[in-house]
Amino acid sequence: MERRYSDDILDKAKNIKMLMLDVDGVLTDGRLIYGNYGDEIKNFNVKDGLGVFLIKKAGLKCVILTAKASKIVKRRAKQLKVDKVYQNFHYKNYAFKKAARKFRVDPGEICFVGDDLIDIPVLKRAGLAVCPPDAAEEVKSLVDLITEKKGGYGAVREVCELILKAQDKWRSVTRRYYE
Repeated sequence: MERRYSDDILDKAKNIKMLMLDVDGVLTDGRLIYGNYGDEIKNFNVKDGLGVFLIKKAGLKCVILTAKASKIVKRRAKQLKVDKVYQNFHYKNYAFKKAARKFRVDPGEICFVGDDLIDIPVLKRAGLAVCPPDAAEEVKSLVDLITEKKGGYGAVREVCELILKAQDKWRSVTRRYYE
């Protein structure tokens, strides 16, 4: 059964021109796994990846904004053809404003998905603020929407579908899969 959203959420989703994503706890399950040789392992969800692909196919911008620098995030972003990756931004407001200027979008046209305290300043400015259900309580208390799926387990895909369906773009970007 498909989730029903309030008119307020749908109205906000209709105006989105950029999807901005945190990484750990949003695109991943939040775990950091380190190998013996200094390698870092993150678990990304392929359904989230297809969601980002469809957002891009619909003509929306997609940006990653994370406090941690990671080669694996850069690699995943390249695979997904993300428009810009802002890494190593512990204070994310600066990168949020920079991305808005670079891509000529108003803060109200940005959907930001975050999950922890350092995401709060950006969540307060975004047009559509979203978090997964396992986000910090302080985050959950201020967002517009809490996804049903957890970070790294389809939360991003859920947001992508919401935006694309609210903008009546879902059928056009998925049509070829039904043929």
